[in-house]
Amino acid sequence: MKALSVRGDYVMDMISGRKKVEYRSWKTNYRGSILMCSTTKKIAGAAPGYALCIMNLDRIIWSDFDQCYYWYISLKNVIEPINVKGQLKLFNVKDELIKPISHMEFDQKVKPLIYYPRRRKTK
Repeated sequence: MKALSVRGDYVMDMISGRKKVEYRSWKTNYRGSILMCSTTKKIAGAAPGYALCIMNLDRIIWSDFDQCYYWYISLKNVIEPINVKGQLKLFNVKDELIKPISHMEFDQKVKPLIYYPRRRKTK
């Protein structure tokens, strides 16, 4: 399956339905299912380094205003988290690694993977 690396908090927003457009400086002719992989950058509230969901890439439109491409996406499935090393542009992940699961199972499996920064002790 085609995969795309995205900031972890953005992937979580895609899953919750708050993010429906991904902004890119490049386009692709590919349309259809795309595996969303969280980058390894540790961001609060995200699971760094994991593929978490399958989105549908519905269409891509150029924006003169923002000078970038709008990738319109919609959630297809959440999956059992897979540890993935992200790459630039679109890359491939073996289909046999991808296992769709329910949202309840997803919440249970992702919760221990989410990064929460330690709070500094104040004097």
